[in-house]
Amino acid sequence: MPGRRSSPPHWGHRLGCLRSASACRVWGPRSCPAWEAPQRSPLLCRDMALQNALYTGDLARLQELFPPHSTADLLLESRAAEPRWISHQRGLWSLTYKEELTTPLHVAASRGHTEILQLLLRRRARPDSAPGGRTALHEACAAGHTACAHELLVAGADPNIPDQDGKRPLHLCGAAGSLECAELLLRFGAKVDGRSEEEEETPLHVAARLGHVELADLLLRRGACSNARDAEGWTPLLAACDARCTSPADAEATATHCLQLCGLLLSAGADADAADQDRRRPLHLACRRGHADVVELLLSCGVSANAMDYGGHTALHYALQGPAAALAQGPEHTVRALLNHGAVRVWPGALPKVLERWCASPRTIEVLMNTYSIMQLPEEAVGLVPPETLQKYHRFYSSLLALVRQPRSLQHLSRCALRAHLAACLPHALPRLPLPARLLRYLQLDFEDVLY
Repeated sequence: MPGRRSSPPHWGHRLGCLRSASACRVWGPRSCPAWEAPQRSPLLCRDMALQNALYTGDLARLQELFPPHSTADLLLESRAAEPRWISHQRGLWSLTYKEELTTPLHVAASRGHTEILQLLLRRRARPDSAPGGRTALHEACAAGHTACAHELLVAGADPNIPDQDGKRPLHLCGAAGSLECAELLLRFGAKVDGRSEEEEETPLHVAARLGHVELADLLLRRGACSNARDAEGWTPLLAACDARCTSPADAEATATHCLQLCGLLLSAGADADAADQDRRRPLHLACRRGHADVVELLLSCGVSANAMDYGGHTALHYALQGPAAALAQGPEHTVRALLNHGAVRVWPGALPKVLERWCASPRTIEVLMNTYSIMQLPEEAVGLVPPETLQKYHRFYSSLLALVRQPRSLQHLSRCALRAHLAACLPHALPRLPLPARLLRYLQLDFEDVLY
C-alpha cells in the first residue's frame, strides 16, 4: 500500500521490548544504539520469546534474535528459587517470589548450553557481568559445566572474582563433575588458597567439608596449605572430621570419604591435633560423628585421648554425647579405641545416663562396663532400658543385671589389674606382650556380647 511503512525486521521488533535499566527509555526498531556500540548500562529485556529460547537451548532461534552486530549485553528478570518476605507500601509485608536480575550468559552457563554461550560472547556479552551477585563463571562451576567454564575463561573471565557471598569460582567446585572445572580454574590463574570473604575458607576447606577426595588431592598437589585456618580457626582436617551422614544409608560412604580425606591431609602435613577457637580437636569431632576408623588413625598419630575442649569435654564425652545417627556407625568401636589408648573412664555416676542413651548399642555398654572391676550400676537400672530392647538383647542384659553390685569373674579382674598396671603406656605395651592372639584381644576389650 502506498505510503505504508514496511514491516520492521524481527530483531528490530524485539528491541521494542528492551529498555535501559537506568533511564527506562524505550527504543524503536533500528533506533537502538546497540546496533552500533556497546551500552554503558545493559538493556533490560522482558521478551518471553528470547527467554524461552535461552532456557530451552534453542540455538537456531537465538541466532535469529541475535544477528551480527547486535548485543547480548542484556539483563533478564528471574524469580528467586525460594519465596521471601517482601515489604510493600504502608508497612505491609507479603511472602512472594522476589524478582532477581540475571543475563543470557548466566542462563547459558548454568544450563551447560555451550554453543549458545559462544554465540552470546560473540555478541559482546560481558563475561564478568554479575547483576545478581554471581558471574557466569560461578554458575558454570557450581553446575560442573566444564566446556562453558572453558569458554568463559578464554573470553577473559576473572577466575578469582568473589560472588555476593564472597566465594570465588573455585569454592563452588564441590558438585559432581566439577573436578575438571577446578583444574581449568587453576590453569587460568585461580588462587589455590584464595579465601572466601566472610568465612575465610580456602577451597581445600570446602573440599574437606563436602568429602570431595579427588578435589582435595588436586588442590594439595597444586600447593594448597593443609593447615590453613578459617575465621573460626578450623583447619581442613577439622572440617573433614566433622563430616556427617544425612541418613543411615550413606553412613558407610561418608565414613570412607572421611577416612580417605584425613589420610590425604595427614600425609600432606596437616596437624593431627590442631584445635579451633573452642579448643576442639580433630579427635573430638571424629568421635562426635562416630568415624571409628578416623579415630584409630588420629590416635595412631599420637594425639592425646584425654585432651579437653574449653568446656572440659574429652573425646570420650564427644563419643557418648554424639547424635543418634552415630549409632549406625558402631559407636562401640570408637569407645573401645579411646579406652585402649588410655582414655579416662566414665565417672560411675554417669553410667545410668549412658545406659539409657546407648542401650540400643549393647556393645558400647559392654566395653564401658569391662573397664570396671565392679558393675557400677544401681539395681533399678533395669528400668532405664525399654522392654523391647531388653527382649532383643536378652542374653546381654540378663548378664548385666545379674552382675549389679556383684563381683566379676577372676579372669576379668586380672584383665582390669593388668590394664591398670600398664596405664599410660597401654596402647604401646599391649601389642608387644608375648601372648596368644585370643588373650591379647581379650585384654584389648574384644566384644563377647555377654558379661562375666
